[in-house]
Amino acid sequence: MSAATSVAGLVEVDDLAALARGAAVLGTGGGGDPYIGRLLAEQALRRYGPVPLVAPAELPDDACVVPVAMMGAPTVMVEKTPSVELIGRTVTALAEYLRITPTHLACIEAGGINSTIPLVAAAQLGLPLVDGDGMGRAFPELQMVLPTLYGITATPMSIADEKGNVGVLNTIDNHWSESLARALTITMGCSAIISNYAMTGAQARESLVGGTLSLCRTLGRRIEAVRAAHGDPVAAVADELGGRLLHTGKVTDVARRTTTGFARGDATVAGPDGVLELRFQNEHLVAVRDGEVLVSTPDLIIVLDSETGEPVTTEALRFGHRVSVLGAPADPRWHSPEAIELVGPRYFGYDHDPVRVWGPTGGAR
Repeated sequence: MSAATSVAGLVEVDDLAALARGAAVLGTGGGGDPYIGRLLAEQALRRYGPVPLVAPAELPDDACVVPVAMMGAPTVMVEKTPSVELIGRTVTALAEYLRITPTHLACIEAGGINSTIPLVAAAQLGLPLVDGDGMGRAFPELQMVLPTLYGITATPMSIADEKGNVGVLNTIDNHWSESLARALTITMGCSAIISNYAMTGAQARESLVGGTLSLCRTLGRRIEAVRAAHGDPVAAVADELGGRLLHTGKVTDVARRTTTGFARGDATVAGPDGVLELRFQNEHLVAVRDGEVLVSTPDLIIVLDSETGEPVTTEALRFGHRVSVLGAPADPRWHSPEAIELVGPRYFGYDHDPVRVWGPTGGAR
């Protein structure tokens, strides 16, 4: 770590429960099981020690920032957990191919497991972790990150599985990175560890969403504290994120399938205000009540247990679950025309403009 870099804090074992909980909130139903992510990180931090956090603004221009993540269907990750060694080896494989020496690791998205996997690699490799990520939430496809909008390439990228297979991809653009890496991920058993979007400190400062891991930790602690004080943790999350309550009710149906490397499906939540439909592809993308789109991608659609405030991932949704659905605003950069083309409803096959948490229907909010 450069002498010019100051450390914003440490992530220790005692932080992990709160951090994983908050990451699952920002993960909008995707990003993997927070419990699995927490266990992996606990194992690594107990073995190797705490991980320093560095704010993007503190990165030197010539820092070498390397993200690491899980790619694939969260439903599969529940039964196919990677090892600490596999996660570190994926970073090392990319570094060796590029002939670089990473100075910092990073999260490419916020999510229950993709906010903790980088902690595993950082602890194992003895590197600081950037307090930020590439989305400010989770999205299902590899090219759906803010660095894409800044011209940062996804490849070369390394990809590895638990059997010992390791490869490096070079592609002509970030959409091809998604297509080819998804095909490999399916062959590897519908989940794999990847390392990509290697960038300089200057690029990271410009393209990442700062403060994500600190926000995850804050969210997780606030849910726990409000619950302990017999308050309303759902309202506390909405307040923390500047969002609003969309719907409350009971899950009456879930149609979920693992296909083409994603957990795809729909869920219905019946409540006093009507019936809400949630449409997801790993992450919740559209919330529709009685034919009206309430919120859509790129803004966040968050499902919480109504009583405890615990985030509910798409693979954990079950009949009878009483939930509250929140909408929260995304990073403003996600509402540019270029970003809407990348992650808007039409990209996913929904025939309507984005509907934001605050403002009129459509893209002009």
